[in-house]
Amino acid sequence: MIIVTGAAGFIGSCMISKLNKEGYNDIVISDDFSDENKNKNLINKTYIEKVHRNDLFHWLEKNHNDVDFIIHIGARTDTTEFNVAIFDELNLNYTKQLWKDCVTYNIPLIYASSAATYGMGEFGYDDDHTIVEKLKPLNPYGESKNNFDKWALQQAEKPVFWAGLKFFNVYGPNEYHKARMASVIFHTHRQVNEKGSVKLFRSHRPDYEDGKQLRDFVYVKDLVEVIMYLMTTRPESGLYNLGTGKARSFVDLATSTFHAMDKPVNIEFIDTPIDIRDKYQYFTEANMNKLISSGYTKPFHSLEEGINDYVKNYLSKGLYY
Repeated sequence: MIIVTGAAGFIGSCMISKLNKEGYNDIVISDDFSDENKNKNLINKTYIEKVHRNDLFHWLEKNHNDVDFIIHIGARTDTTEFNVAIFDELNLNYTKQLWKDCVTYNIPLIYASSAATYGMGEFGYDDDHTIVEKLKPLNPYGESKNNFDKWALQQAEKPVFWAGLKFFNVYGPNEYHKARMASVIFHTHRQVNEKGSVKLFRSHRPDYEDGKQLRDFVYVKDLVEVIMYLMTTRPESGLYNLGTGKARSFVDLATSTFHAMDKPVNIEFIDTPIDIRDKYQYFTEANMNKLISSGYTKPFHSLEEGINDYVKNYLSKGLYY
């Protein structure tokens, strides 16, 4: 059986859907399951058991012989949260215990790291193990993810296979519950429906035009494809970037959303809030060479393709993946 943590969340629930589509139904899902809006992501998913995240380690003690793989997506992902103790508990220490259990019980592990570990990109965006110690994340969330990556690389005992995936800017269905932390596509769709326009952050740097700040936006359907590939082929263990390898602008993103909604493009610019302005990233782009060199060959959705599918088949209909 396969365990998926963070199962009721955005990426976790999409992972379950992908597993189901590939014929995997022997799935144990883990989360806190207290948010009814998040739990809507689990409707029509097939799984055999729900385990509260606080009970997972005790459950593993009794059932580890039946577990073939753990996909650990569960984490506190709020980049505006500054209580380090929360991240230490849910992101760092919880994942350490899961890693130790995977070593003890001989279970392969994939876990979610983050491109937030790269900070302002002073050392580039390469999933090279030698730069992990140097990285300077911009917030406690990014620090918690990088702290675990550092810890994992230092361990003498590792799971039989492991991969830490540095997710870049993920978007797609099943993020209805995420409120402020939902993707810019989600917020653009809502603003256009409500006001006929969208507000993007103005540039505060002379080398970037307004709205031309660049991000590596990756469609969640591509992300779960990569996880399936790593789970089934198990290439060399380590950290892997998970983006598209092609940075795109927020203007591109907003324009594509207007087009998918068959609405005229109407973009306004507002100042980036002072409290985040000095830590605002103007460029992120995943170096995807390691994953491709491992044998991964499937193409990623272009930004236009991904947004078109997301808007027309999910957002406009209120549907889930």
